[in-house]
Amino acid sequence: MRLRALSKRFVGISLATVLAASAASAPAGETAPNGRDRALIEAAARGNTPEVKRLLEGGASVDAADERGVTALIAAAYGNHVPAARLLVEAGADVNRQDQTRQSAFLIATSDGHLDLLRLTLAAGADVHRTDSYNGTGLIRAADRGHVEIVRELLKTDIRVDHVNNLGWTALLEAIILGEGGGRHTEVVRLLVASGADVSLADSHGVSPLAHARQRGFAAMADILERAGAR
Repeated sequence: MRLRALSKRFVGISLATVLAASAASAPAGETAPNGRDRALIEAAARGNTPEVKRLLEGGASVDAADERGVTALIAAAYGNHVPAARLLVEAGADVNRQDQTRQSAFLIATSDGHLDLLRLTLAAGADVHRTDSYNGTGLIRAADRGHVEIVRELLKTDIRVDHVNNLGWTALLEAIILGEGGGRHTEVVRLLVASGADVSLADSHGVSPLAHARQRGFAAMADILERAGAR
């Protein structure tokens, strides 16, 4: 089913793929990493914090990226290697930098449910309005997967709760359409509604959140929406 396939669209690229050698040249304006910079990216991908520290002290660039636009911080984020990521952030790594797939350390944390990494990126100035390749915010990504604590953390910021992505869906719609109606996604719906999500904001086909919940037999979600005035 197409909708179910979409639920997998943000699954992290494997480190082997991310770090594979590529014939493509570096993007315009960027310099391909030298051996030391590449070693830094690879050490971060493995979560080898002592090696990351040694390479940084030896002059490796925290801003260097490989042919896919992956920096050491992004590589560390893919593996949820928080100590290495923290060291890189302290060395000046940009938590908002995105690779060629538009993933950043911040966005990876939201989709993969890495709470400590999320808090690290937020403390380092993550732009909560930054979007992915589907024009989706971190809140939409977290709602899709039912990451309750990530959603709770993001709702403490000024992130736009009713942002609409390229599919015509808000975080509320994603929690219903791409969720499975269980406890985690139901709690996400409750949190979004409590934070002022527009319960009447329909998808691009005019189908409301309540209609989606009823169609899927998600009674608990439907009850939350009805109590918030959805019709």
